[in-house]
Amino acid sequence: MAEPAISVKGLSYWYGNLQAVKDISFEVFPGEILGFLGPNGAGKSTTIKVLTGLLAPGSGSAQILGRDIGRDDPALQAQIGVCFEEKNLYLEMSALENLNFYASLFGIRKPSSMELLLRVGLADRAGERVRNFSKGMRQRLMIARAFINKPAVLFLDEPTDGLDPVTAAAIRRTIREEADRGAAILLTTHNMMEADELSDRVAFINEGEIVALDTAENLKLKYGRRAVRVRLRRSDGGVREEHIPLDGERASERLAELAASPDLLTIHTEEATLESIFIQLTGRGLEG
Repeated sequence: MAEPAISVKGLSYWYGNLQAVKDISFEVFPGEILGFLGPNGAGKSTTIKVLTGLLAPGSGSAQILGRDIGRDDPALQAQIGVCFEEKNLYLEMSALENLNFYASLFGIRKPSSMELLLRVGLADRAGERVRNFSKGMRQRLMIARAFINKPAVLFLDEPTDGLDPVTAAAIRRTIREEADRGAAILLTTHNMMEADELSDRVAFINEGEIVALDTAENLKLKYGRRAVRVRLRRSDGGVREEHIPLDGERASERLAELAASPDLLTIHTEEATLESIFIQLTGRGLEG
């Protein structure tokens, strides 16, 4: 197996007396997307800020591409891409100028700035000052900027926050393309559907602690209940529903009976959602 691109062991961080990150450990491998799923204030953004050198770790250790974090390392920074919720773009520059300037900081002489603007749907606004951009447009430009140096490791903090559904879907495709290219991606989100769609593995983080870490499928199998919902037509013209737990003693027999009924309308499988599992493990929702 390949060496992890991100390796975190026993990492903690305090804001004064408040411990925001509590002894967490995880790994992210090249080509993998690890979704950090949790509500606002759970410790997601703090973890990324520690790993990208904006905050010094309180305790524990972390390595990125085999190098220890927490020290000035231009060679390592050149292989990292970051997109934070906070926008730090140059408002008086155009979108194209922003990307070209950022590329120059990495010594990139021929950046693929227009290609990236096309990928995030901003090619037609390349020459416009960022001051005139909406929140969603600035978010897309931040994502393009994170890709400018073809990073080996990407940290994406709520990357589709504030985007409309169509644009968010397009951005998710670009994120998956980066993983397919081989980038290791740590993605923080409180969007259950986004985490389910994008992540190869999911880490549930709550009050600074990782309470579960596995593939979405394994989490659903471990904590969810397999069931089928059957809708049938009633004699009065209405509709009735019957839920059949698939692990029940007569599940297959009862399902066969209903499937043969002339009143059968639909049969749907039901599985736990990541949000329902998160609530089961933590007692709170992802928006909490």
